[in-house]
Amino acid sequence: MAALTITRERGGWWHAYVCPAHGVELDHGDLIGDPFPSTGATCRYGCRMDTEAVRGARTVLAHQAAAQRLRRLACGGPTERSEALRLLLEYAELYASLPSKHPGAADWMLHGRLFHQALTEAIWAVSVSHAARTLTAHRGMRTELGALLPFLRSLGNCAGEARAVLRRKGEVRSNYTAWLAAAEMCCRSAALAIEGAEPDTVELADRYGLFEHMRTAVHEDGWEWEGSTYYHLFVLHAYLLALRGSRPERLPGDIAGVLGAMTVALAGIATPAGTLPALHDGPYRREAQSAEICEVAALADQLFAGAPLSAVARAAARDVDTELPADLTGWFSGPPLPARAPRRSFSNTGYAVFRSAGVHALLDAGPHGGGHGHLDKLSLYLYADDGTAWQPDPGQVPYAHRTYRTYYAGTKAHPTFRVDDSEQAPCDAVLDGDTGRCVGAYDGVSAMRQVVTGSPYLLDILVLEADDERLLTAQLRPGTDLGVVVQGPGRSRTVWGEGGSGTAVMTGQHVSRPPAEFTVVAHPGPADDPARTCRGVDWSTAGRRAVFASVYQSAEATPPVRRVSLSERTVHIDLADGTVATHSIGR
Repeated sequence: MAALTITRERGGWWHAYVCPAHGVELDHGDLIGDPFPSTGATCRYGCRMDTEAVRGARTVLAHQAAAQRLRRLACGGPTERSEALRLLLEYAELYASLPSKHPGAADWMLHGRLFHQALTEAIWAVSVSHAARTLTAHRGMRTELGALLPFLRSLGNCAGEARAVLRRKGEVRSNYTAWLAAAEMCCRSAALAIEGAEPDTVELADRYGLFEHMRTAVHEDGWEWEGSTYYHLFVLHAYLLALRGSRPERLPGDIAGVLGAMTVALAGIATPAGTLPALHDGPYRREAQSAEICEVAALADQLFAGAPLSAVARAAARDVDTELPADLTGWFSGPPLPARAPRRSFSNTGYAVFRSAGVHALLDAGPHGGGHGHLDKLSLYLYADDGTAWQPDPGQVPYAHRTYRTYYAGTKAHPTFRVDDSEQAPCDAVLDGDTGRCVGAYDGVSAMRQVVTGSPYLLDILVLEADDERLLTAQLRPGTDLGVVVQGPGRSRTVWGEGGSGTAVMTGQHVSRPPAEFTVVAHPGPADDPARTCRGVDWSTAGRRAVFASVYQSAEATPPVRRVSLSERTVHIDLADGTVATHSIGR
């Protein structure tokens, strides 16, 4: 492992590390070993950026990478441990020299000291404090580690001050609060370990508000209140890292229940191959997120029997170059808790998962989800069992790109419905078994989406009803190649993934009443590469009522669907083996 040097520059806001032309995150290079490139940070398309914001963003990433490397050094042999101690002392000296607030932070930010944001500082502090705590296992180092006590106290105090600001604002549920509480706990635990005491994690979690956050920010169905895969992982990661050394059986019953439900929520939406849909705000695909998924899965699989996230970890590991930190081994003290029963329906958050004919589908019928919610009520996301993203939630770009950030949070980016070519309003919807209902997205318009499984196909029925004549549109938004053939008025066939090497293929049969125009449109692809254009469909008709029915099958499903037709209240499906199935609309 190359010698580690730390930058003495203060970090900015990592979301600014984005190409303004293409919306992709700029290349990282060797964040620890390389200075900022003299020609600027590059994007995959060859753009070069050198601004104060971009430099500050890269500095954030460099400090976070250094903190992760510190954790690894602390687990090494004598030479590596000595290097970790030296660098921790350097960080302590740097931190003590800084003013209490970063002068470059925007007014809306919760200010940090080394970073623009207190949240960023808390994430970094958790890693730094764990490196210090790992070193305490070597008694011969404790005297030298004593010099870190003022640093750890200062980190913890700064996190506590920021958490107090959020409490005064009434933002106890904020994902910031989870990490700030975790930073306070981890810094205090490391300090206690240096002093030779055994941290009482349960007592610290009560004192610093971690349990309070778990009891207020997580729905009964197990989802972090915003309903975002990324922020759910983000908060769960903070919880698990803060609980180092806990005995699982000593956790309060409701707290163990929260952790179990959060783990089951991730396992429930994952495809059989472990792919996690990128629901609402958060990266569609990012190496740092994949590393975080691997760490969350490793910790959750220690806490609960049966390794509930093993498939998720295997899928994420394909996008990660580095191994997990060795300090994760034996994170919890004692045997794991019993495995939790899997779930496919999450009533508070409004997610329902369906599997049929090789199709893994997810219906989003939940509340808006606060600042990280998207305008996508009644979207239907479609994946192959192997994780191929036929029609995914497209995710989100780094937040500093305002244009793309607005687009990816908007209605046109999602496989949902649209009225009069306008955005949905932020609203709640209702999930009732296999059916989602929404009356708040547009004034005077009600929407119902029903997903039918249990046959050699997956049937999707979308019904839109308006008080007066409106332009009613259903949207298909593929993440793969899409072939379209219009077979007659109100009748079309699609093939998904047909051009991708090694990509699973899905077919779709589509009918509408009254006959609606099936128009091929270009749209940005998933948010890991907004410059990639995909082919989608706007399926539109003018009127007061429209029914859009789609039947999906993986290419291997048998018997194949030959024809789909609609009567006033029924969908008729003819299969190649001669059987005919009927399904009522809006039961």
